[in-house]
Amino acid sequence: MLTSISSGFMDHSQGPLNRLPDLAVTAAYLVLITWFGARFKKNQRSLKDYFLGGRDAPWWAIAFSIVSAETSTLTVIGTPALSIAGNFTFLQLILGYLLGRIVISVLFLPQYFRGEMFTAYELMQRRFGPRVRKFTAATFLVLRALAEGVRVFAVSIVVSIVLGTGELTSIAVIVALTLFYTFEGGMTAVIWTDVVQMFLYVAGAVASFFVMLHLIPGGWQHVLSVGESAHKFQVFDFRFSVSPEFFKRTYSFWGGILGGCFLATASHGTEQLLVQRLLSARTERDSRLALFASWGVVFFQFVLFLFIGVLLYTISRDTGRPLPAVAERSYPEFVWTNLPAGVAGLVIAAIIAAAMSNLSAALNALASTTVMDFLRPLIPKRSEADYLAWARWGTVGWGCALFSIGLIARHWGSVLEAGLSIASVLYGALLGVFLLGVLTRKPGELAAITGMTAGFTATLVLRSQVAYTWYVLIGSLVTFGVGYGAGLILRERKPELANA
Repeated sequence: MLTSISSGFMDHSQGPLNRLPDLAVTAAYLVLITWFGARFKKNQRSLKDYFLGGRDAPWWAIAFSIVSAETSTLTVIGTPALSIAGNFTFLQLILGYLLGRIVISVLFLPQYFRGEMFTAYELMQRRFGPRVRKFTAATFLVLRALAEGVRVFAVSIVVSIVLGTGELTSIAVIVALTLFYTFEGGMTAVIWTDVVQMFLYVAGAVASFFVMLHLIPGGWQHVLSVGESAHKFQVFDFRFSVSPEFFKRTYSFWGGILGGCFLATASHGTEQLLVQRLLSARTERDSRLALFASWGVVFFQFVLFLFIGVLLYTISRDTGRPLPAVAERSYPEFVWTNLPAGVAGLVIAAIIAAAMSNLSAALNALASTTVMDFLRPLIPKRSEADYLAWARWGTVGWGCALFSIGLIARHWGSVLEAGLSIASVLYGALLGVFLLGVLTRKPGELAAITGMTAGFTATLVLRSQVAYTWYVLIGSLVTFGVGYGAGLILRERKPELANA
């Protein structure tokens, strides 16, 4: 079997001529997607156009954009690494994502579609006041900048494999190209390039799956046999105990369902990166359709990438070829060195597509929060043209910041879990204060800020004691509980409710 698989490899990793078709495909993609995104510049006449796409995109395009925004190179290269080293228990977290979407559709979407909002944090000003708006907006800026830095570094792994460049050059290439079309085309460019890039990276993953499967003698039956013998297909872990070991186990059923629910509610319901897409829908109904449709695509792609990890594990076991020391390199290295010429270029372009779509979304969301939640309230009564210019240059500023953070993120360990854990530390306090605002009437500004501070502190203190899947739940409960308690004690002016 080892001989058969080895002879099936294309191994075009050596020789520039063998790589020309792949380099051509990858380069063509980078040029075309940058050109495509920049074409939307003519539609950017106002802040509504630049930050909400003029609220003119159909719900299905927003659904695909949501998927692209929550998917990144972390997913593409990090998910196969999970099933190479472990099994399918990560899917328990994805089931929790569905519950989170139900919570968002019931609690948050009706609030967001009362009046015209540009950012999620305007809801916090409406409910609590300007200080809470700035506090939550600043939390998002820190959260997204750190998490996106990990994602920028993740794609540099792929680009460095393809181009043979160092990490600094690889990061610079991706940030510069994505920054160009995001600067020019705003949210409209982000949504429609997301649609193109989502189809590309899913098509690339499907293509690589079938090519890998073809290289394995015995085909699917052999993969199932190897996977079952190694317990790769285990999805549920129902073990439960009130012990430190239980809470340190990353992917249990209870941690996955509860942690996934709280994580999705926080990321899709309170973070500008994804709320911005929900606000870009024509109606609340379209926003809800996009939200739930996106879950089906997300579930499919995670299953696909976990199966790709099992294929890589099978090939490594059958051939005796060791996997890379950095597990996240396994998928892109195999693709680049073993898939047929042209197909490898397509799959690598697909991985880069996932990174660029997420990065463009982050740049636009960071710029929108900076302008709408900080600069515009601070410097009112300026022309729409001035604000639009600030939005574009805010995008450039955040591009430079993410480039710097991407260089630092090289030392943060496993890229998928690093990205999720960084986000989870801050998500808890964000979600807790949003729930406090939507579900209660008594607490005011100071109570909300007190609750958020307590939520941050609790998560930071306990993060070494529990798995990251529990971070959001802990931060949310502490923020809500302390904020509600402080609201009973502190005498504050009764806040102006969102539905008043």
